[in-house]
Amino acid sequence: MRKLMLAGSVAAASLAGTAGVQADERVEIGTLTCEVAGGTGFIFGSSKSLDCVFERADGPDERYRGSINKFGIDIGTTTRSVMIWGVLAPTTDLPNGALNGTYGGVSGEATVGVGVGANALIGGSSRSIVLQPISVSGQEGLNIAVGVAELRLTDTY
Repeated sequence: MRKLMLAGSVAAASLAGTAGVQADERVEIGTLTCEVAGGTGFIFGSSKSLDCVFERADGPDERYRGSINKFGIDIGTTTRSVMIWGVLAPTTDLPNGALNGTYGGVSGEATVGVGVGANALIGGSSRSIVLQPISVSGQEGLNIAVGVAELRLTDTY
């Protein structure tokens, strides 16, 4: 377990650097926790559905649905995972549904049994929202994936 946490920290730190410069001028407005459906990678990519809860630091929770698509090497099968991001924005004064939109970034993960991954993503309204990994995905299966990730979110109001 200790090695798993260390590997996850290293993966998160290396991939989180892609959003570091843009995150400097932002404030944390909450966390986004997504349950990711299992699936199979088809060498060049994969697509998995998401059910997410945005826990706002200053208001009620918001629910989102969406998908995460990976383009690049993605080989294997996973049964499930949970991903948690810190949500950074240029201001704390955002309307409900502010996370709607498409996010992009670099993705990486490795799974044998229970594995780890990390995804730093930028997007949303005018590409002003940064999703910074807090907890790497813990997933079950046999899979390796490296490439570009695209996350799409739509509120469920």
